[in-house]
Amino acid sequence: MKIPKALKSRWRAIPILGLAQILSWGAIYYTPVLVVPLIAEARGWSLTLSMAGFSVGLLAAGLASPFVGRWIDCFGGHRVMPAGFLAGAIALVAIGYATNIAAYFAVWILLGFAMAGALYDPAFSTLARIFGSSARSAITLLTFIGGFASTVSWPITHLLIEKIGWQGTYQVYAGLLALVAAPLLAFALPREHAAALPQPKQEGPKTRHLPAKGLPFVLVACAFALYMFIPSALSAHMLAIFDRAGIAPATVVTIGALFGPSQVTARFLEFTFARNRHPLVIACGAIGLLIFACAVLLFLGVSAIFAGAFAILFGMANGLMTIARGTVPLALFGPSGYGRLMGKIAAPVLLMQAFGPIALAFVAEQFSDRAAIGAIGLFALAALGCFLAIRRP
Repeated sequence: MKIPKALKSRWRAIPILGLAQILSWGAIYYTPVLVVPLIAEARGWSLTLSMAGFSVGLLAAGLASPFVGRWIDCFGGHRVMPAGFLAGAIALVAIGYATNIAAYFAVWILLGFAMAGALYDPAFSTLARIFGSSARSAITLLTFIGGFASTVSWPITHLLIEKIGWQGTYQVYAGLLALVAAPLLAFALPREHAAALPQPKQEGPKTRHLPAKGLPFVLVACAFALYMFIPSALSAHMLAIFDRAGIAPATVVTIGALFGPSQVTARFLEFTFARNRHPLVIACGAIGLLIFACAVLLFLGVSAIFAGAFAILFGMANGLMTIARGTVPLALFGPSGYGRLMGKIAAPVLLMQAFGPIALAFVAEQFSDRAAIGAIGLFALAALGCFLAIRRP
């Protein structure tokens, strides 16, 4: 039987990695908000202590990410990413049997290693290895698919918990990671290495890149770390802030549902109208949207209309920043050693993600929700300052 050309092309990496991203984000990253309260109740632990496991997992992911990026550069995503998915499957099963705190945190450390090998950063590194300097379109297309992870995960997780409990839910997800995603990545993901393929003859001046070290690298790493504090903190507190402002619970849920479609819409607009603009321009524009959204709440107050506008603008900003996280380092530093570079950037990013929910909770409790929104705006301004300080080659 003749194999369709699309299945032989390296572009098959997009649907393969897209499905893997939906499964990894949906099974590992988005489930704790629904499952951890049930674990706390079942074990008799406090919610704070139980949720601390997630933060420990993010810390472990940050420590492991530089090694994962280096391994992808050396061996390819088709060898490294399946190991991350298998580690995630083992941990999801084990968490159901972790009846003491030490075992519980050990499982979350393993889940952290799985996140380092299964989420966007290793996927972006894999695409850069396959496509080289032309990976921008591939990264954008991948984020289209990955943007639906929360939309798919939360309803399915809620339904599974009702039917088979949280332990059974994690066992189902473990089966999907081990029996669907891992084999698909191991056997169907393209093996091509862009550096080893014949390069097309370039017309015009050769593309120049910055050295991936010194001040340019520090500014890029700081910009993304400062920004990633924001979605991590807001994902834990945004709806609670709106609820405390007196917005009806049903309306709050509706506002929260605007976030996912806004991300995908912004990515579609970027791909359609702005894919030839430099990724730094996209990143600065995205953070500008977020700063404007914070200003709306700070100066006009938290009403249903303004909260909805904030959720839409925040979703659009985050959708664009997900693309920028993969494309800014590629455009500035080039495809050579991209996996190692993304691993080095991911380390402070994941550390900030672990710190974000705790820090914003402290600000909201000790000061006010208005102060928490102001803190988000300050982090956005700091990230924008870092991006604006980068001198393009």
